[in-house]
Amino acid sequence: MLSMEEINKTAKVQFFFRPFSADPTVQMVTFVAFLVMYLTSLSGNATIAVIVQINHSLHTPMYFFLANLAVLEMFYTSSIAPLALANLLSMGKTPVSISGCGTQMFFFVFLGGTDCVLLAVMAYDRFIAICYPLRYTLIMSWPLCVELMVGSLGLGFLLSLPLTILIFHLPFCNNNEIYHFYCDIPAVMRLACADTHVHKTTLYIISFIVLTIPLLLISISYVFIVAAILRIRSAEGRHRAFSTCSSHILVVLLQYGCTSFIYLSPSSSYSPEMGRVVSVVYTFITPILNPLIYSMRNKELKDALRKALRKF
Repeated sequence: MLSMEEINKTAKVQFFFRPFSADPTVQMVTFVAFLVMYLTSLSGNATIAVIVQINHSLHTPMYFFLANLAVLEMFYTSSIAPLALANLLSMGKTPVSISGCGTQMFFFVFLGGTDCVLLAVMAYDRFIAICYPLRYTLIMSWPLCVELMVGSLGLGFLLSLPLTILIFHLPFCNNNEIYHFYCDIPAVMRLACADTHVHKTTLYIISFIVLTIPLLLISISYVFIVAAILRIRSAEGRHRAFSTCSSHILVVLLQYGCTSFIYLSPSSSYSPEMGRVVSVVYTFITPILNPLIYSMRNKELKDALRKALRKF
């Protein structure tokens, strides 16, 4: 338990993010790169969400989940990008209060956790579509789709809130420079002037739940999916089935590969510099690649996009 003096001291703490470089030119180049990636991510994901909304032919469970994933990615990136961009412009002199840091951490974990669960839901949707095509519309009813989406958000919230509260009950003393470009959990915990063994264990358990269990469910789904595809006699049918799944598999590998590297690696092997570099991949690059991967690998989405472009 923290004493009242420690609580007051911690409440007054302001964090700063370590610049990528002491050279203003490098900082400006990094700022432009981050800004371009952020705007590209927003426009790409917004395009997918709008295309699915305005095309009645895409009002199916698969595209419902895809549109929700796109909206999630927009909020997910927006929970990090504005503060990171402001920090790059100010050469690491933009302060963030402890409550501001906690808010950012909450939304980052909440949206990231929901993202991981939703990818497992999308794998389940593909499993039903390919393994039980005749019963697909009966099983994947709209009430179930909404329940699965709300359930994903609920799980993300329930995992994020207690973890954020636990982290920010730690006392923070003199060192207030976060070796990162946002309030990532391992980077913030390194600044605590108290034993963080329980907090590291809790983080590992929650990361295991968020990453390993959905990934296991996705893997099991794809074992059945591949078995069902191989039983399809026509080459065209097999190609169509594989094309609808391959884009999802690529997104899963990107999302789970990077986050597992950060959150499931032993804390003793955590490198702040490597953590910052890998974080760029899943906070800026992956949200750009998601709409590109889905639009390039999905014929129906490409056709809907072409029709929308012709109207303008």
